[in-house]
Amino acid sequence: MSQLSPANHPVSDAAARHDLHYPFWPKRLPHSITPPATSLWHNLAVSALRFPDKPALVFFDRVLSYAAMLQQAECLAATLVRLGVRKGDRVVLNMQNCPQWVIAHFAILRLDAVVVPVNPMNRAEELKHYITDPDAKVAITAADLAPELVKANAQLAPEDRLAHLIVTHYSDAFDVSTESHTESQGDGAMPEAWRSWLATRHALPVLEGGTVMRWAEAMKNEADPDGLPAHTAAPQDLAVLPYTSGTTGLPKGCMHTHASLMHNAVGSCLWGNSTFENVVLSVVPMFHITGMVSVMHAAIYGGATLVIMPRWDRELAGRLISRWRVTHWTNIPTMVIDLLGSPNFASFDLSSLVYIGGGGAAMPQAVAQRLWEQYGLRFAEGYGLTETAAPSHSNPPDATKQQCLGVPFISTDARVIDPLTLEEMP
Repeated sequence: MSQLSPANHPVSDAAARHDLHYPFWPKRLPHSITPPATSLWHNLAVSALRFPDKPALVFFDRVLSYAAMLQQAECLAATLVRLGVRKGDRVVLNMQNCPQWVIAHFAILRLDAVVVPVNPMNRAEELKHYITDPDAKVAITAADLAPELVKANAQLAPEDRLAHLIVTHYSDAFDVSTESHTESQGDGAMPEAWRSWLATRHALPVLEGGTVMRWAEAMKNEADPDGLPAHTAAPQDLAVLPYTSGTTGLPKGCMHTHASLMHNAVGSCLWGNSTFENVVLSVVPMFHITGMVSVMHAAIYGGATLVIMPRWDRELAGRLISRWRVTHWTNIPTMVIDLLGSPNFASFDLSSLVYIGGGGAAMPQAVAQRLWEQYGLRFAEGYGLTETAAPSHSNPPDATKQQCLGVPFISTDARVIDPLTLEEMP
């Protein structure tokens, strides 16, 4: 399975026969695309230039504009330079969905460095591999996850350890003093059950053999783009090193370039009928390739607004979709099933949704049918891998087929191969 660029990889006669899905292909879309020959950082820079005052990130009731997001990413990039981060260096990113995750991600890319996204559920024994395998010396983490990272670091040989740790509290992205204490006080209010981990201020940990810095301190720099190293990342340069469990041994890092993520971010926008007015619910984890590429990068490329949820809560999701008039929602079917089962479901307004889809499990026929009959929404199921930078197959929203993974994605040539003979199978 591979993604083909018409300019560099002419389709062979054999590949040309793999067109059985084209009768179901949206007439509005080409079979393959030529993505921009720029880095992922440029997507943020361009959107900030085009839409400086537009909401880029929404976190509960706090809104961050594109101009402010760009400025904060450059502030953090300046701090990372002081900590010694240079082109090609790996930086660990370990936190739940929050504005800081997006800002840190782009700050790392601004320096031509490589993002190493880590599952926040990993414990110390697992985290050791994510420090040593990519040879990371700097990590950015949430305060509630920092103890496990520090514990992992202490178990490593001195030459393998992290040198610097930047720690953020989720409340760095909202004002704890004004955040409502009950869910009835605002459409974007924090669920009361989350206050213990979202609003609690933890003491800074001690990093053996290294330094620890608070997020607020890391953001104190004057955002002077001219004071940063020149951004030189090219499409073929490494951008993100997400790890996949694979089938044997320790997790393997998938070496994704700016080009591979750019292709699927642009493709996802085209596939989902995106416009500059998209409002995207970001609840699938950003450390995962789907949340990172098909949701976050696609939204930033398209100048959309990302409404961020740190984890799933059906009541909050229903309120956020209603309050922010969410248009696009990529999810896993269990989220939809849970939302439809809410006792408050009748009070939610889902009329703004124009695209709903996802993967990870099959969407039950009855639930898909209810979405169609009640809202005119066709749930577009899809399939992908960390290795393919999210979608390799997807249902065209124009013509979905229930209980089906869809057709090969834009520019994707998919075949069934006998692993022993390497012969192509019917």
